[in-house]
Amino acid sequence: MLTDPIADLLTRIRNAGSARHERVECPSSKIKVRIAEVLREQGYIRDFAVREDGKQGLIDIEMKYLSTGGTNNAITGIKRVSRPGCRVYVQHTRLPRVLGGMGVAILSTSRGVMTDREARKQRVGGEYLCAVW
Repeated sequence: MLTDPIADLLTRIRNAGSARHERVECPSSKIKVRIAEVLREQGYIRDFAVREDGKQGLIDIEMKYLSTGGTNNAITGIKRVSRPGCRVYVQHTRLPRVLGGMGVAILSTSRGVMTDREARKQRVGGEYLCAVW
């Protein structure tokens, strides 16, 4: 049993990038799938697929590298902000800018999981899940 499944997903992605793996696999959930969709939309991962394994399912994430040899990971850094022991909520007027707008903050809002830019447009706040740059 994991106490923080989102942190587990982010750690697996971070470790796969450091080890230069082409793919990483982790247990699936609705919020993890939506986080993977946001990462794909923002260009941090190449693609992902959800497959059934008879239990909860698995997410296969295809990592993205900026050079042909696979030496530069598209994700320079990824950090879990809101944790089960210390939740972090932000209002739409105080949404964070990761690296001055060069990175992405991922939020869980009442309108779904979205980036900080989308939340600003929709004028909605929520739980600050993680930052990616």
